[in-house]
Amino acid sequence: MKPIMLLMVLVSASLMSTENQAKSTLDAPTGPYLGQKKPGSVPQVFAPGLVSTIHRDYNAFFSPDMTEFYFTRRNNDTGKWTLMSYIQRNNQWHEQVIGPRVGRPFLAPDGKTMHLGKYYMERTACGWGSLQVLGPMFDRDDWGIMRLTSSGKGTYILDDYKNGDVIRISEVLNGQRQAPVALGPEVNTGKYNAHPFIAPDDSYIIWDGQREEGYGDSDLYISFRQTDGSWGEAINLGPQVNTSGREASATVTPDGKYLFFNRDTGLAEGDIYWVDAQVIESLRPEKR
Repeated sequence: MKPIMLLMVLVSASLMSTENQAKSTLDAPTGPYLGQKKPGSVPQVFAPGLVSTIHRDYNAFFSPDMTEFYFTRRNNDTGKWTLMSYIQRNNQWHEQVIGPRVGRPFLAPDGKTMHLGKYYMERTACGWGSLQVLGPMFDRDDWGIMRLTSSGKGTYILDDYKNGDVIRISEVLNGQRQAPVALGPEVNTGKYNAHPFIAPDDSYIIWDGQREEGYGDSDLYISFRQTDGSWGEAINLGPQVNTSGREASATVTPDGKYLFFNRDTGLAEGDIYWVDAQVIESLRPEKR
């Protein structure tokens, strides 16, 4: 190719690149919660066409400062799972691909640790570091940890699909990590229990499970920590949240305002929903 023609091609490509970047910037959502209209007491699909797409979109959560939004996506064409994110810069949200999905990701309340089942990554100056194992308490071939979440006090709550789909808890006492123990029948009852979330202050846990008295395939349940440190009876989040379909993988935004979860109903599989977190407060037992 002659130099002048090559120069014209490079200039043209540069202009196209600049135009695409400008278009991308113009199209980028702005404002809190990716610029979405906030829901009330009725769950709504979160960011349709942006986050909730024709693909299978799951496991949504924000960073503590609410400037990063993460979720996982299974491409319906390839069947491959990816960890995705939207990062807010100058009030605009920009999509990024973190990498292949490992486990059911969750960001610890300190914002520095990304839990990925029995694995984790630490935040570095250049992004997320390499995959590491939590340790021998969790790196067990006879356990199947899908999701592990943590509280501000360092408490871990985790599931185990290899042992009857039970949920376990691991607390920190006197600075020492305690071995995970299965929760009681208040939580571990029914056909299965999975994908737990623990509140930053340890005051409640939310998980999905299947029970005879439920509304459908699987429902979201909540258990509040009692004054004596035990866990209260499981409470179904009710018909506004739970349907005849499958509800799963709940989280609450770090500002405590919204509950996020997944819902699969009929042909609409893998959408992310959100609802006012008052649904939780309405179920919280009164202090006596």
